Amino acid sequence: MANELSLSAEFPSATEAEWLALAEKALDGALLSRITTKTEHGVPVKPLYRAPDWAPDASGVPGLAPFIRGARAANDTYLPWDIRQAVYHPDPVIAADHVMEALEGGVSSIELRVDAAGEHGVVARSAADIERLLRGVKLDLAPLALEAAGASSAQGIELAALVAASLSSGVAATAMIAFNVDPIGALARTGALPGSADEEIEQAAAFASSIATQFPKATALRADSRPVHEAGGTEVQELAYLVAAGADYVRALVMTGVDVDAACQTVLFTTNVGADYQVEMAKLRAARRMWARIATAFGATGPARGMTLQAVTSRRMLTRRDPWVNILRNTAACFAAGVGGADIVTVRSFTDAMGLPGKLARRLARNTQIIAQEESSLGRVVDPPGGAWAIEKLGDDLAKAAWDLFQQIEREGGLTKALQTGGFQQGVADARGERMKAAARRKEPITGVTDFPLLVEEVPSIDTVNLPAIVRRAAEASGRAPSDRSWAALKAAAHDKATLADLSRTTDEGGAEAEPFWPIRVSEPFERLRDLADQRTASGRTPRIFLAALGPLAEHAARVQYAQNFFASGGIDVADATRDTTSLERAAKASACSLACLCGSDKRYAVEAVETARALKRSGVARVYLAGKPGDLEAALREAGVDEFIHIGVDVLASLEKAHAELGLLG
Repeated sequence: MANELSLSAEFPSATEAEWLALAEKALDGALLSRITTKTEHGVPVKPLYRAPDWAPDASGVPGLAPFIRGARAANDTYLPWDIRQAVYHPDPVIAADHVMEALEGGVSSIELRVDAAGEHGVVARSAADIERLLRGVKLDLAPLALEAAGASSAQGIELAALVAASLSSGVAATAMIAFNVDPIGALARTGALPGSADEEIEQAAAFASSIATQFPKATALRADSRPVHEAGGTEVQELAYLVAAGADYVRALVMTGVDVDAACQTVLFTTNVGADYQVEMAKLRAARRMWARIATAFGATGPARGMTLQAVTSRRMLTRRDPWVNILRNTAACFAAGVGGADIVTVRSFTDAMGLPGKLARRLARNTQIIAQEESSLGRVVDPPGGAWAIEKLGDDLAKAAWDLFQQIEREGGLTKALQTGGFQQGVADARGERMKAAARRKEPITGVTDFPLLVEEVPSIDTVNLPAIVRRAAEASGRAPSDRSWAALKAAAHDKATLADLSRTTDEGGAEAEPFWPIRVSEPFERLRDLADQRTASGRTPRIFLAALGPLAEHAARVQYAQNFFASGGIDVADATRDTTSLERAAKASACSLACLCGSDKRYAVEAVETARALKRSGVARVYLAGKPGDLEAALREAGVDEFIHIGVDVLASLEKAHAELGLLG
């Protein structure tokens, strides 16, 4: 164009070397690697990525191999991803209302979590229960996903039988259902399978083959890396587990005679997404890159090499304290999932760590996605991060690191063998230990818990239930269980009103065993201390620490604020103090606090800290802290009575546990 304006025309071109020189000058001569961070698994994350980091066409184009940019060539639908909401209220009557509430509220699909015991899902035990739950749901328009709580593939298959029995043949032919049978996930979560791992996977593969004709639009199996994530694993461990599970399932399907393309397309891949959206977007792209390579090796062709990917927001990042911050965490994770290319996104309720979500929490879980799609217009452009050097290069680096771990799993004979030998779990346990250590030292801050904690909170409402009554009502409808466990017999039993609890009997001894992945929430250790402090407060004796503020406000304000946050993260409130030594001693004695903390500038410490510490001890304070590093004064301060120094990098959790012990809060 003749009138085209080049904004850079008036500036001279800069070389890479010139840019690096200026960057290092800004770092006082340090190398740029000084501000290069690493992911949880040690994969480098550079402060800035540039054109030399990634070739423009290295990721291909949307809709074509290697499917890094998704399996769709264009956004041919109004909604860029499937908004899926989980329904798991144990009362089937209330759960049915939640299903319709979600669909009428704008979600695209439902994930129904079923548990005969009611502890982890809807108490639905018969085809009639399923029929009531799905009454009014058009399964050709609103996909249904299933999740059966249990310890084998049998539970998932038996739940599928109940669903099949509740549907007419005409509905089944058009129903979009994800049956999500996942024996590998059951082994990872519970540590046991009734039969051998090979038998369970073969049973799952036979099920997938059996339903292909009756449910042509369904997916049968689920490769699910959430056990690894929720146990504290790294993004690389998640990726390796995810594709290794998929490989085990496709191998089993092919062995039963299923076509390779059909085998790949009957597996739904599910992973977690956290709030670090750069890493999470890169992780989703890495998963697609890895699976396209594996599917090609199996002999898959065309779109069958592209994975169908569901992203579920992380539970381990959610907090029970100040849960309103979870809305921000979920929003960041939803952004990462949607923009990163997930086909299906499920946002957990922001009260997930507290219990069953109330109406507000359920609404926010779905509206987070609806607003992202309809108001923020995320996904209107196919693959928004495509070509972004940072996302493309980081995704490739994650894929390479995860590929090495995947190959190690394959050398051990596949994922189930690796889980039974336990080496993979040990790697996850090591990662969990590092993660919890970082949280304890506040290197990984948790807003509302370790940083900016609120001692007085506004607590959102959650639903409460009478679980024994719900389970008792379901038990009254129990029927007989079949002796034959084939798909045909299970369907017949479902029609004959046999219950899910009866169908879920374990039959064989000597089944597969493995160390389970124990789920965590990173904030739990701090929340446990808060609970202990709240119990004391409820009895009328709020745990407090006396803050001895030295010097004028400008000198002590920063460290007073630091100390307040430090101790509030353990539920300990503060008592104010005056500033001269004589009145401090009287004030400390009057406060009746057994804990005290000196707060001031380093210069002020050199003049007043030793005498103030002695005064605090004389007043009856049992444990004295000093906010800051002691430097050359450490020996003198300890002799004067300072027991501990708190500053950035210390083990906050360990310090708080000692404070709780001094306060008599730890039994």
